[in-house]
Amino acid sequence: MRGRVLGKYLGQLGLAVAILQCVPIAASLLFGEFRFTAIYAAIGSLTALVCLPLARLEAPVRIQVNEALAISALIFILGAIANVPAFLLTGLSLADALFEAVSGITTTGLTALADVDDMPATFLLARAWSQWYGGLGIVVLSMPLLAGHSVAWRHLRAPEATIDDLATSTRTYARRALVVYSVLTVGGIATLLLLGVQPLHAFSHVFAAVSTGGFSSLNDSLAAFAAPAAGVLLLLSVSGSIALPVCFLAATRGWRTFFRDQEVIALLLLIVFLSVVVTFLLAGHTGLDPAQAARHGVLLAISAQTTTGFTSIPLHGLPNGLLLLLAFGMLIGGSLGSTAGGIKLMRAMIISRLLLMLVRRTALSSHAVTAVRWGDKEIAAHELERMLLLALLFVGVIALSWLAFELCGYEPMTALFEVVSATATVGLSTGITATLPDGLKLLLCLDMLAGRLEIVALLVLLYPRTWFGRRSESP
Repeated sequence: MRGRVLGKYLGQLGLAVAILQCVPIAASLLFGEFRFTAIYAAIGSLTALVCLPLARLEAPVRIQVNEALAISALIFILGAIANVPAFLLTGLSLADALFEAVSGITTTGLTALADVDDMPATFLLARAWSQWYGGLGIVVLSMPLLAGHSVAWRHLRAPEATIDDLATSTRTYARRALVVYSVLTVGGIATLLLLGVQPLHAFSHVFAAVSTGGFSSLNDSLAAFAAPAAGVLLLLSVSGSIALPVCFLAATRGWRTFFRDQEVIALLLLIVFLSVVVTFLLAGHTGLDPAQAARHGVLLAISAQTTTGFTSIPLHGLPNGLLLLLAFGMLIGGSLGSTAGGIKLMRAMIISRLLLMLVRRTALSSHAVTAVRWGDKEIAAHELERMLLLALLFVGVIALSWLAFELCGYEPMTALFEVVSATATVGLSTGITATLPDGLKLLLCLDMLAGRLEIVALLVLLYPRTWFGRRSESP
């Protein structure tokens, strides 16, 4: 790491974090919760005071891959820490305040709170707001971080940009992502207000839906909403789990563009599949009538596959097979370039094609040429290795965390579901998170950060040679 690079880009991102504190400040003034006004103003001012001189540093135009990854990891960690002092004002312990802050900025939505109905309105809105800007942050940061992955980069970049035009393509990508994100947010809030939803609940749930975060300002989550309002939030969740540039192109070039995207088709098919199976399992094992089972089944399927985390029915006591099916959907997640978590649909589809190709090779001659393709592009061997490695890392993090829960005596399926939910940044819970000891809560914090940063960035941050040793570039 070069000090000037670290300082400059953390300074720039830190200034953005400072500006974002204006929303909870305004909310605290509106709700008359002035103790939050002081703490958020202090956090914003201190952050700006530290970051302004850093942002003015001169740094090389080119940023190393390890620097980009480490900076991305640091800004999420520091962004979470910035919310902890305000969350402590609610009476939360330090571990619970940190858990809520990490869960927010990673767009996970797991909560350490068993009851949120009596929590301060500013806290509830600030939690959801942190999900909103955390989701936008990971979408924007994903573009330069994927520049070395040619298949993913081509999929997300502006069609008119060349493969070498990273700066232009990144700016275009970020601008389009912000436009789509803002339109979805403003349109969702306006629609919920027209449907009679209280402003606090409208803002907080739309922030959580667009970012596929899932924090709710109500104990009953989506069960507290009438069908039209719940439908709007589910539609926003699906939109947030689709690559935002794809949404932009669909809006500007016609909806046929939208349905030509392979990830979009796969996402919709998986939602339909999960909805049907979960509905039948609910009807067969819970005693719900078909209409209720269908409503809860569709909601759970969308919530799991988009990694949003809203729920309308307690998950505790549901059949293990149903929980395992939902965990599978959560692990796959949404589209690359969206706010969704998980391994991502593109990677899962490419890995499945690789496995299919390996099976087919057994029936072909030794001279036959086979390749895995995405669209009209052949995927290089090193790209396939990266995708397989990332999938293996996801599974490894889940396995190690699950082992820790097992050693503490938790029921296997319940523990696995909770760990997958954290690592895939989903937020669906069987209810045990609120009762976990602080050590396991901190473990889930690491899982949430690892999953949001796709593990490699966190490993780079923790790797000693990121900070010590010979530089590959001049300081």
